Amino acid sequence: MTFPKGFRLFRTTMSGEKIREGVFAVHKPQGVTSADVIRNLQKHFNPSKTFKPWLEEERERRNRESGFQRKRRRHQRLEVKIGHGGTLDPLATGVLITGIGKGTKSLQDFLSCTKSYETVVTFGAETDTYDCLGKVVRRAPCEHITREAVEKALAQFRGNIMQQPPIFSALRVNGKKLYEYAREGKLPPVEIKHRPVEVLEMEIMEWFEPGTHNFQLPKEEMTGDEKAVVEKILDQGAATPAVTEGEAAKEVPEVSSTKRKSPPPADEVKDESAEAPKKQKVSETEAAPAASEPIAPEPASAEPTEQPEQPKSQTPAVKIKMTVTSGFYVRSLAHDLGKAVGSLGLMSELVRSRQGDFELSPEKVLEYKDLDAGEEVWAPKVERFLQEWEQKRIAKATAEAEAETATEG
Repeated sequence: MTFPKGFRLFRTTMSGEKIREGVFAVHKPQGVTSADVIRNLQKHFNPSKTFKPWLEEERERRNRESGFQRKRRRHQRLEVKIGHGGTLDPLATGVLITGIGKGTKSLQDFLSCTKSYETVVTFGAETDTYDCLGKVVRRAPCEHITREAVEKALAQFRGNIMQQPPIFSALRVNGKKLYEYAREGKLPPVEIKHRPVEVLEMEIMEWFEPGTHNFQLPKEEMTGDEKAVVEKILDQGAATPAVTEGEAAKEVPEVSSTKRKSPPPADEVKDESAEAPKKQKVSETEAAPAASEPIAPEPASAEPTEQPEQPKSQTPAVKIKMTVTSGFYVRSLAHDLGKAVGSLGLMSELVRSRQGDFELSPEKVLEYKDLDAGEEVWAPKVERFLQEWEQKRIAKATAEAEAETATEG
């Protein structure tokens, strides 16, 4: 069988050990950045037996490099090459596509594929980040909102639409990130244009009446010049008109997207679906510092303390599932939906349930907690995932080769 030019089967070391690389999915938990996930994977993969052959082969490859190349790498640590194929913000959970070794070259393919999300939109306020982690810019009455009103409003968000990126995103305007203008109390030099995206499916999963759920609106209010600037930006592009497919194709955004919306490792690949800059003192490129003093465990005989019941939110909320194309911002949907029902809205929860052919199920993703359980737990799963990826790659290459042969014949 002749494979397409450039295709390589799995690699082995000089001693015959298999070099494991490829693409698999991790179940990202809430509260960590996508870059944090990559760093934690490296922390466990670098000293492991599973990826020792990969590191040995990489060391040998570097030894064969020219003196100039070795000089450039003199401060570069030897570690397993890992990247991801689509950022999820800290609030979000779900499928995070991950590439190992030469599998990182395939990550670009996952930026253009469709993705499925489940999100909760809470009504009654809008924030600078369009989600529950931001500061409240404005509040609005929401008692009039019903499930029927939301069902009707969703019609304008299906199909080909024009969507304005969140003001707290890392789109660049004149070389500067958009959220930096807002934080400095300055208006961007150009209007933030709506961009064409497509919503293939969208429907309500669950409706929450006031007093029946715990999706609280943020308490922190935005003030001063920063608030004035954010209000002006919000008022510039409140509408999200539906367009035809032809019209969407003609639209050209005036702002350019950065390769990433957070500053993770340089070899990672960026997605534009859902990330907001993390609003905390620790940057996304640094791990959060450990507590200065360990917390002493309670005596074994101590009675378990009851957690106080969280107060119920007095605003309506809705859980929506959707399938969208690349470039779609779920936070923008939450913001725009609030206006469409005569109020304001924000994103309170987000799960990426599918990206390409990777789905959020125990048999198809690596659970993040498995890393701390040890190599004996995570290694068999990762090996199986990489083997499955390799088999798909071989099947695809075989089909392409047969099609090429049939064409030549």
